[in-house]
Amino acid sequence: MRFLALLPLPIVRALGSLLGHLLYLLVIPRRKVALTNLRLCFPHESEAQHRASARQCFVYFAQTWLDRSWLWHAPQHVVQQRLRLSGEVRELSGKEPTVLFAPHFLGMDAGATALSLHLPERVGSTIYASPSDPVLDAWIQQGRKRFGKISLHDHFDGIRPIVSSLRAGGMLYLLPDMNLSGAENLFVPFFGVSAATVPSLSRFARLGKAKVVPVITRITPSGYETTVHTAWTHFPTDDAYADTLRMNQSLEAYVLTMPEQYYWVHKRFKTRPPGKPPVY
Repeated sequence: MRFLALLPLPIVRALGSLLGHLLYLLVIPRRKVALTNLRLCFPHESEAQHRASARQCFVYFAQTWLDRSWLWHAPQHVVQQRLRLSGEVRELSGKEPTVLFAPHFLGMDAGATALSLHLPERVGSTIYASPSDPVLDAWIQQGRKRFGKISLHDHFDGIRPIVSSLRAGGMLYLLPDMNLSGAENLFVPFFGVSAATVPSLSRFARLGKAKVVPVITRITPSGYETTVHTAWTHFPTDDAYADTLRMNQSLEAYVLTMPEQYYWVHKRFKTRPPGKPPVY
């Protein structure tokens, strides 16, 4: 990865494209997961469209993985040239507690880097699942904390330090759109399919007395563009289900703008409502 960081971006992206096509052919279980997700969420599309979308998703997956080489190892001026922050960036100024709704688009790491690079004065944190390999974990932590004032919290650390950071005026980069086993899930529709969804977005906003600002990152030929959206009004409410439904509906709208860039390789519908058969 340190070597790849030295290469021009078109070469890194070409290598990622080759790797993505190879993964699509060889990693059959994940290919099946992606195709199942696309069939469930886009039943009106043809099988050929599902396969084309799944293949492109694998390409973007590989490209964004290899892009971590320059995100985490290239000189700062190179990283800065390739990351564009647009939209309602003023929403992130000051020290108002802020939860960033950052769904699992494949450019999610680039989005976090763009924010920490362009807003070095803001204290930020995020939640992640630490890998079992301590060397890999150290590399990920170093890369994600490279710029700015960033704290990484493991899923098992509890919510107290995160809430404390928010109330002190920090930002939380939150990715709440996954099927987490054992969590306090609510079954909320996602593209018309009942999806086990953790109501953490409204919970952290409420406990941290924070506003919610959607942040969406798109891979582009020149790098990445991270778009900051307007803060949500009347959120959170006293109804966790309604808040989580609003989150999923907003996510659907974002996905429709770039469906191949969403993280379809995840078993989003692994946990099923009582009595419903498994889909994977």
